[in-house]
Amino acid sequence: MLKLRSLQLVILILLNGFPIFAEEDRSFEIVTSFTILENLVSELGGSRVSVTNLVPRNSDAHIYSPKPSDSIAISNADLVIFNGLGFEGWIFRLIKDSGKENNYLIASDGINLLNQSNEIDPHAWQSFKNIRIYIDNISGELINLMPEHEKYFVLRRDDYLKKLSELEINLNDQLRHIPIHKRIVITSHDAFGYLGREFNIQFLAPLGLSLDAEASAEDVADIINQIKEKKVTALFLENINNPKLLKAISLESGIPIGGVLYSDSLSKIDGPAGTYLEMMSHNVKSLIEAFNSQKNYK
Repeated sequence: MLKLRSLQLVILILLNGFPIFAEEDRSFEIVTSFTILENLVSELGGSRVSVTNLVPRNSDAHIYSPKPSDSIAISNADLVIFNGLGFEGWIFRLIKDSGKENNYLIASDGINLLNQSNEIDPHAWQSFKNIRIYIDNISGELINLMPEHEKYFVLRRDDYLKKLSELEINLNDQLRHIPIHKRIVITSHDAFGYLGREFNIQFLAPLGLSLDAEASAEDVADIINQIKEKKVTALFLENINNPKLLKAISLESGIPIGGVLYSDSLSKIDGPAGTYLEMMSHNVKSLIEAFNSQKNYK
């Protein structure tokens, strides 16, 4: 009888123990709004997170139309992470409908905001200083969710910050040889204000902060006049928008298109901007190459 009770006790302990172990080993379900956050969360969370992303690669979050599967993903998530600053105008409705109103993180909280024409610029990830705040916010929330894995998350955060600093130093070293008055670029919309502020680069764009708007003939004429006045030689397409407008400006101004910059979305995984670090490296090095093609610096 005693042996039977002992056996029953062992079975009970084992059965009760399995859910505990499963809970410790499971990866937490994280939903991200767009690909840059998807990459950051994957890098910082490692094997402890399973990431579902909403806006696909090479797509524009400004004008994204959520799908029914997005609501399901958010309903099943342990945490929803999005940029904020008005970037994802559709996200709060999704979160409310899914009942996750107290279970989200605004990744940009605490960044040094940039205002353009009395409008907050949401593209804060285009800055090494700001992205460190994103990283701290995300890592801090992962530690709150899984405090038993704090050491794991701290190690991953510190390793990523080291890579980030190495890239930033390298790019600054390459850029410092180019006179500031020669660092002028034409892009489709105002997505690079934070990058410009950090690297002393002036970005001119016929469109505003969002691709929702259309450039008027006056906007285009103004850009062409500035190209001629400031002798701009760097003109770049963006991966998320129709190249028609920039091609017309290139034709009218005689300035060749220097390539593609990645603003609001990463490229395909095997593309030139498959990760956040690759995106920043590609963008700045492409600009440096365009600036270096200019002759007779004075």
